[in-house]
Amino acid sequence: MSEAVTKDLAAGTMAGIAQLLVGHPFDTIKVKLQSQPIPPPGQPPNFSGAMDAVKKTLAAEGPKGLYKGMGAPLATVAVFNAVLFTARGQMEALLRDPSGSPLSVSQQIVAGAGAGVAVSFVACPTELVKCRLQAQSALAGATVAAAAAPAPTLAGVGVAATGGTATATFKGTAAAVQYSGPLDVARQVLRSEGGTLGLFKGLTPTLLREVPGNAAMFGAYEATKQYIAGGKDTSKLSRGSQLLAGGVAGAMFWVSVYPADVIKSVIQVDNYQNPKYNGTIDAYRKVVAAEGVKGLYRGFGPAMARSVPANAACFLAYELVRESLG
Repeated sequence: MSEAVTKDLAAGTMAGIAQLLVGHPFDTIKVKLQSQPIPPPGQPPNFSGAMDAVKKTLAAEGPKGLYKGMGAPLATVAVFNAVLFTARGQMEALLRDPSGSPLSVSQQIVAGAGAGVAVSFVACPTELVKCRLQAQSALAGATVAAAAAPAPTLAGVGVAATGGTATATFKGTAAAVQYSGPLDVARQVLRSEGGTLGLFKGLTPTLLREVPGNAAMFGAYEATKQYIAGGKDTSKLSRGSQLLAGGVAGAMFWVSVYPADVIKSVIQVDNYQNPKYNGTIDAYRKVVAAEGVKGLYRGFGPAMARSVPANAACFLAYELVRESLG
């Protein structure tokens, strides 16, 4: 393994940890908003918006509820970000001219797209586990509502939780939880949803998110740095400028690909035994038919609120570790 790869692995790992600690609560709220059902006629949704979701999550589960599902990405954050930043570093090496001059913005876009292909195969199973853990409290609420009203049309999930194995015990508003943790999700998927392939449910929309999203993110990061520096040499930028560039990069990721993330989430929490969606295109059509274009932007507010500080922390951590390693 080359020295450059080792440095990218180490820096990418620390970048991912920083991003996760800052951003996971926002991500939890995003997924809850994305996966909540369309309510029966005349009834309000489980969550009226991001702040309502935060309040209800804190009331029901306490602060730890905002970090639900973090075990899976925490366990794989080293792999995910190591792959992302190492693949991007290898793409940079391929694109860099013999003189060793810094890459142009367009070259960083290509490097980001290549990194997006590689990281999709890590992101898909990790996020399937995370999304199911984050969404199950919303799914439990949908099951309770279904017991008291005609079966509603759901946006992204069946009335029963994914996998067709959930049961509910009605005592007031309490419902049984389907998954006990990340490993339990993986075990149930491997056992009842087609083995290893079940963990890659939603791979197509994951690719549709990661490839253009990382192209936009790394391109925006480089463009912002070069704009502030006044040229391609960005080695003298302050930490504040690096934070700003990272925040802009994170925002550009979601602005460019958010609908793909919604489709990924609804597919990954769909009922395996009685699926509502027959692939990416079918999911897109049904979400738009049920909710209009705004259905493709459920949870966009918390995603953007998360993206700026989380990616600012991610890129700054990467730069700090990379510089410390020489």
